[in-house]
Amino acid sequence: MADVESFTLDHTAVLAPYVRLIGTETGPAGDRISNFDLRLVQPNETAIPTGGLHTIEHLLASLLRDRMDGVIDCSPFGCRTGFHLITWGTPSVEDVVRALASSLEEIATTVTWEDVPGTDAYSCGNYRDHSLFSAREWARAILDEGFSVDPFERRLLGE
Repeated sequence: MADVESFTLDHTAVLAPYVRLIGTETGPAGDRISNFDLRLVQPNETAIPTGGLHTIEHLLASLLRDRMDGVIDCSPFGCRTGFHLITWGTPSVEDVVRALASSLEEIATTVTWEDVPGTDAYSCGNYRDHSLFSAREWARAILDEGFSVDPFERRLLGE
């Protein structure tokens, strides 16, 4: 079996919330993609409940694209501690932190249920498992902690 980088990361040593560049790859035509670890909560200590995580996922799909060029996908980790963000090109960790924090701020303060995309049987494979209340509460708690630009030392953006 192929080695998967996320299974070699020492999850006991990281300090969430943080944004980490996992790596970049260059395709056959020279296109570059970047894979980021958007870790919202501390692994093995807590996990975001599925309803809140699902709603955050749907909102980040749009909000990150509003704030960054080249977003390909933002998908939740099965452990429910954060997301993979895949982008074209090589945005900086700092740019990703700014876009993510701004998106979570919008979730925490201004998003209404009507703003959440994909909340019916037609557009979502598990449309009943959403919670804007939970998404807001988790967004506030994560923002209160602040995002580190280093996964192993708490270095908040701008420090």
